[in-house]
Amino acid sequence: MSDDDNSPISAREARRLFAGLKAAPALVLAVSGGPDSVALMWLAARWQRSLVRGPQLTVVTVDHGLRPEAAREAREVKRLAAELGLPHRTLRWRGAKPKTGLPAAAREARYRLLAEAARAAGASHVLTAHTRDDQAETLLMRLFRGSGLAGLSAMAPLSERDGIVLARPLLDVPKSQLIATLRRAKVGFAEDPTNKDTAFTRPRLRALLPLLAAEGGDARNLARLAARLARANAAVEVLADGAERFLRLRDRGDAPQAGVRSFEASAFAALPEEVRLRLLLRAINALGHEGPAELGKVEALLSALDQAIAASPDVRAPGRPVLKQTLAGALISLAGGRIQIAPAPARRRGGG
Repeated sequence: MSDDDNSPISAREARRLFAGLKAAPALVLAVSGGPDSVALMWLAARWQRSLVRGPQLTVVTVDHGLRPEAAREAREVKRLAAELGLPHRTLRWRGAKPKTGLPAAAREARYRLLAEAARAAGASHVLTAHTRDDQAETLLMRLFRGSGLAGLSAMAPLSERDGIVLARPLLDVPKSQLIATLRRAKVGFAEDPTNKDTAFTRPRLRALLPLLAAEGGDARNLARLAARLARANAAVEVLADGAERFLRLRDRGDAPQAGVRSFEASAFAALPEEVRLRLLLRAINALGHEGPAELGKVEALLSALDQAIAASPDVRAPGRPVLKQTLAGALISLAGGRIQIAPAPARRRGGG
């Protein structure tokens, strides 16, 4: 992209943004009516027109039913889409809304509805308008929540959700460039007041960004940091894959038990800490039945395992487990020189 964060996006830059999507049969564009998503729609329509044969585009607006202005904004998106020659659908999040955790619940509903729309349109991808500014805010949110390396990688350009690929072609584009692009094209857009409502986390962090930028922590540098952490995270994942293969090779003479993951304790203990942590996370999330495990709790489990292995005079001695505990619906035990992870028994319901 241009180094000028206030310059409109050129036709050549637009082609580069969407180049990897040229072979897709159809694409769904998630457009709320704000400047980012309206720019996504305008740029995608311009790109599609430049192709001899390109993907079919469908514009989808999700009305969460949380603001009275949302229905009018959806109608305006429909009008803009029609001017660009694109079909449009409005999907509504119906039913009761939670009193707590509303942003997360709204996000889950939005992605579920978008995935349904993509399947109905025969689309392989849903395109969202996340920008460099969003990436910086995501990194800060996860940093303050104590996320690990994977979380601090923030948003990926491509990810999978509900069998549909989520694509974020604007992830390295500053919001200011999108606004400049729309102004040059004389295309209007809506402003969502919740984006400035400090009752929510993102607007509070957004207000901090100018102060951070004065110290060198601007959106460009924060997004660059997220990209570097993503690169490091991918490398550690490769190491974890190799470690899993190594541990399986150590067990070639032992018949694997169905529904159980088992590691030789001494070989496991010799691996780097981050790799051991990921192997535990993978096993617990694969075999547990109470949702993804919290990183902090898995870190505590790993520490307990390390201490138990180090404290056992003969870790291979048969007998009662040296350690046994449950986490996220998985049962983790250390006995006879082996760490085993299996589904935990269902919790007993309280009786009368």
